[in-house]
Amino acid sequence: MMAAIGREHTRPEITVRRYLHACGLRFRLHDKSLPGRPDIVFAAHRVAVYVHGCFWHQHPGCCFAATPATNVGFWAEKFQANSRRDNAAIARLTELGWVPLVIWECEARDMKKLDELFWRIQAEACVAS
Repeated sequence: MMAAIGREHTRPEITVRRYLHACGLRFRLHDKSLPGRPDIVFAAHRVAVYVHGCFWHQHPGCCFAATPATNVGFWAEKFQANSRRDNAAIARLTELGWVPLVIWECEARDMKKLDELFWRIQAEACVAS
């Protein structure tokens, strides 16, 4: 059942993409040449956006980040591996001179959080210019 969950074009990702596109921003998707394959890439401004699922990336304090009650050891290792991989990708992206931004699945439902993301991208675009 869990294998059926896709890694690209998820509902939260599409929500964020539609919002940013409606704001007039243009971007590329899932750039394989960048660490962690960011979900949304603004190459001209060297900004990469990751849309993290609250469950898979264990968003701290989020009600969607519950650990399953069965096979707890497997899930603990899985979530730790995800966290290590995320941190390594973000660190590598920063080393390459990119600005990594993360928006969580639950935040993609909040218009204020989407506005915040838009303005953070705009601020980085001004700095890059």
